[in-house]
Amino acid sequence: TKQPQSEHNGALPRGRFPPCRRRRPTPPPLIPTRPPTPTPAGPATPPPQSPSPARGNLCTGTCTTCSTAAREAQRATPAMDGTPPPKPEAKLAAGEAGYVLEDVPHVSDYLPDLPTYPNPLQDNTAYSVVKQYFVDPDDTVCQKIVVHKDGPRGNHFRRAGPRQRVYFEPDEVHACIVTCGGLCPGLNTVIREIVCGLSDMYGVTKILGIQGGYRGFYARNTIDLTPKSVNDIHKRGGTILGSSRGGHDTMKIVDSIQYRGINQVYVIGGDGSQRGAGVIFEEVRKRGLKVAVAGIPKTIDNDIPVILCSMLQ
Repeated sequence: TKQPQSEHNGALPRGRFPPCRRRRPTPPPLIPTRPPTPTPAGPATPPPQSPSPARGNLCTGTCTTCSTAAREAQRATPAMDGTPPPKPEAKLAAGEAGYVLEDVPHVSDYLPDLPTYPNPLQDNTAYSVVKQYFVDPDDTVCQKIVVHKDGPRGNHFRRAGPRQRVYFEPDEVHACIVTCGGLCPGLNTVIREIVCGLSDMYGVTKILGIQGGYRGFYARNTIDLTPKSVNDIHKRGGTILGSSRGGHDTMKIVDSIQYRGINQVYVIGGDGSQRGAGVIFEEVRKRGLKVAVAGIPKTIDNDIPVILCSMLQ
């Protein structure tokens, strides 16, 4: 016997289900209630409260102890909403005729007894010409090119470049590279040159890529970088490591650096990222770690002063 068809001829409108398959909300499970526990007779002991000079026992954060702690916490942990961390104190050295050297922090400032080693470049036959271009430790670059003969010589900055003596042996180097801030052309080229330079010129074998900007340090997002893995990345756009703004938690970043045994950090970024690198170095200095932090300027805003060239110039 042929069964009569429904008013929909066996077909249901879209989004409808047969009666046997209709979705019914699952009732919440019953949670048994317990009777309230009787309170034993006796005098009630109030919870301990810390005294404060403001409003009796209620501290408003204006007392000396709380305000000092808040300033220390703010100084130690920069904001994570993209606000650049505070700029570290400048390292200045004065000379004759108004000469002022605004020097960069160095690992030997707080570890003065570190041994030095000959630069591997002078023994590398492929780069023997570099012997002619070692930078003298006293070389500086002036901030203002034009000065008056009777005026002060002005501010100077330490000149970058290879030195005859280095503070790390190739087999002890554990380097990492991180890209921060906005994307721009050339990021992969810089990553490639760092990896190939460390490996081919200095014999470094342990190079780590931190993914996703500063957050990658404590999010455990890393990849191993070798000359083979970065061989053709300069043909791609963006950065193979990824990038982000903000996420600068100094304590977590330095904890990760210390836990992984990293002793060279290369930060590719603009002015905010470079200030973040300075804060990282300050925390490294406080802990007495042998870690070098190098900043590579990446900017089209012309807001990083006194550099021979940036990666976009």
